[in-house]
Amino acid sequence: MAHNHHHGHDHSHGTSFGRAFAIGVTLNLSFVIIEALYGRIANSIALIADAGHNLGDVLSLLLAWGAAVLAQRQPTPSRTYGLRRASILAAVVNAAILLITLGGIAWEAIRRFGEPVDTNARTVMIIAAIGIAVNGVTAYLFATGHEDLNIRGAFQHMMADAVIALGVVLAGAAMLYTGWAWLDPAVSLVIAVVILVGTWSLLRDSVNLALDGVPAGIDCDRVSDYLCGLPEVAGVHDLHVWGMSTTEAALTAHLVMHEREAVIENKFLSETEHELHHRFGIEHVTLQLETGDETSAACRCSLVK
Repeated sequence: MAHNHHHGHDHSHGTSFGRAFAIGVTLNLSFVIIEALYGRIANSIALIADAGHNLGDVLSLLLAWGAAVLAQRQPTPSRTYGLRRASILAAVVNAAILLITLGGIAWEAIRRFGEPVDTNARTVMIIAAIGIAVNGVTAYLFATGHEDLNIRGAFQHMMADAVIALGVVLAGAAMLYTGWAWLDPAVSLVIAVVILVGTWSLLRDSVNLALDGVPAGIDCDRVSDYLCGLPEVAGVHDLHVWGMSTTEAALTAHLVMHEREAVIENKFLSETEHELHHRFGIEHVTLQLETGDETSAACRCSLVK
């Protein structure tokens, strides 16, 4: 029985965007402080809610940045995968903090429906307009990184936040011309729902990764079908795919080779690894090769449907 291990390493994504992360975190953290301060001055729960949302953005940027930096750390004898999984733990903590913050925002918004307060609509509009600029500039910093899922997530998050800030501006304009105080807590609840949707998916995906689930976006059946379809392969079993971090996936599998393919060249391993990375985004591949025929193993990973 032959054991063949072939690993692909592509961690360059963390270095070229270090400056973008630093600028993005600084801009957004400064805006969070300003928005929370003026939210109190203007008596706007909508601004405070958006400040909470933007604080989540800062945590998300730090998480993405940390994941990129940790991906550069070399493995050690005591941590053979390095510290990549720290990003998964950070994602779980991030989601938990956001959900607690969300509860406070929603409670205050509901209370204000029964006890409306005067809101300085002009201040709301000005601060939210600054938010559009901050989120737009931050998104621009990551606009060229669409091939990296980590960077793409940061870009999409910032663009979504710019749209939310635009909604706050429009709500401020409506309050200015109508005097409807209930619009402020109403917009706060809308923002809370947006945060809940994003946070729930973050919590779900991070807990899934923490439990060694298959990362979102990878279809284990398709991976099995690809491996089974290789001319040299008679069957596949003990196929496992899991997340090493929030940005990297690993795979181990036993490949049952045809008897005539008992001697395998490195070219087969190299091409298989390349295709698994290209088709499914799996960067770390370990394959154990066995000999047999089509009847010696089922041509499907043993999964509970």
